[in-house]
Amino acid sequence: MGRLVPAVTRALDILELFLDGAGTMTAPDITRRLGLPRTTVHELVSTLAARRYLEPVPGRPGTYRLGVRAHQLGSRYAEHLDLAAEGQQVARAVAETCEETVHVAILEGTDVIYIAKVDSTHAVRMVSAAGRRLPAHCTSVGKMLLASLPEAELDARLPREEPMAAMTDASVTAPDELRRQLAFARERGVALEERESNPDVNCVAAPVRDSSGAVVAAMSISVPSIRWNEERRGALEELVVKGAADLSVRLGHRGRP
Repeated sequence: MGRLVPAVTRALDILELFLDGAGTMTAPDITRRLGLPRTTVHELVSTLAARRYLEPVPGRPGTYRLGVRAHQLGSRYAEHLDLAAEGQQVARAVAETCEETVHVAILEGTDVIYIAKVDSTHAVRMVSAAGRRLPAHCTSVGKMLLASLPEAELDARLPREEPMAAMTDASVTAPDELRRQLAFARERGVALEERESNPDVNCVAAPVRDSSGAVVAAMSISVPSIRWNEERRGALEELVVKGAADLSVRLGHRGRP
């Protein structure tokens, strides 16, 4: 890495103060939080305002908010985000940590479609592929995505009076039981599947959010039953929540997981 330019670093430090949710900030606020001289802050803020990365708040002298250039840069970055590519990178990092199979999936109708996958390094592992489609109610990623839907939309996709098809003997087929599990997943931020899409595989999943906070995908970790127990499940739940949060940050999400 080359030498960092102090003036550029300080200017970026000022812009990044707005990442914590502060809509506006005064020059004295910036001076206090960054510990910079007043004259330095004045020069940097004036430069950023002149280039429209900051703009003065009307009627509030010395108070600034993010300017149009910051919005334009963020929008251009978002235009080039590729959920599948970003998901593949984060899934790889999660898989390297747990040595299990990691998926990222999206919801389409009542099915999930896997858009990214990294295989386990173990000889005994889940066999699947990116692009595969499965009934959402039989998978942990699907349950997490269904749990994110408004109740009316969930009822439209999976009517309460219609039983659902099973993939294994453990699959949930009763609408009331599915909704109980979805409420639990919504409350905890983690969904669970135990041998419901594959009689030998268990999964945990967490939601992936975009810059608006909407759930756009889910990430899961899949484990053969021979390596599955309560302690392992707890550790993998923590890991998948962190992985999904990391992917959410890449997509522009700034809230807490």
